[in-house]
Amino acid sequence: MNLQPLRENLSFDQAQMVLESKDTASGGKDLYMKGIFIQGGKENHNGRTYGVNEISRAVESIKSRLEKGFSVLGEADHPDDLQVNIDRVSHMVTEMWMEGANGFGKLKLIPTPMGNIIKTLLESGVKLGVSSRGSGNVNESGNVSDFEIVTVDVVAQPSAPDAYPTAIYERVMGSRRRAALMDTAYAATYDRSAQKHLEKEISNFISSLKKV
Repeated sequence: MNLQPLRENLSFDQAQMVLESKDTASGGKDLYMKGIFIQGGKENHNGRTYGVNEISRAVESIKSRLEKGFSVLGEADHPDDLQVNIDRVSHMVTEMWMEGANGFGKLKLIPTPMGNIIKTLLESGVKLGVSSRGSGNVNESGNVSDFEIVTVDVVAQPSAPDAYPTAIYERVMGSRRRAALMDTAYAATYDRSAQKHLEKEISNFISSLKKV
């Protein structure tokens, strides 16, 4: 059986995204994103339809992995394949469940370099969405079968021009602010003062993009 990679984007509004925060023992705050991870029972913008039974089975598979203690890690933006790249991990999926035809979920941002960037963007008011990443078969009518969710990534709104997270990453890698942003992101993994500096650097970087 030759399963194909399947990715489905939902904007902040489409996912009915809610941000939650929780105080930690160290005095900081954990940030969560909660909402629809994948929609079922209707044709999406890619011309594919996920049956409710397909989504329900895939969601149960993720729940089973979580209950057994496995980690379901996601990335900032997503690659072209189904491999999870450790250096780009930004969050972990903590819950998934069904509500009606849709698969809902909750993810926790973790203090990796990419997680710190996503957290700062969200706290600055940027509306980020989610993208399910999985595999399955699609027939000529666009109906999906043998669906399996691998993970859920954090992405920009599909309607936003130039896929915002990708654009930021590429501009950072090629700009003079690259060293300041990336080095500070790594330092911020363990240093609260560095996290505050990272927020300032990202705000400055976003301001510079608006002037281009």
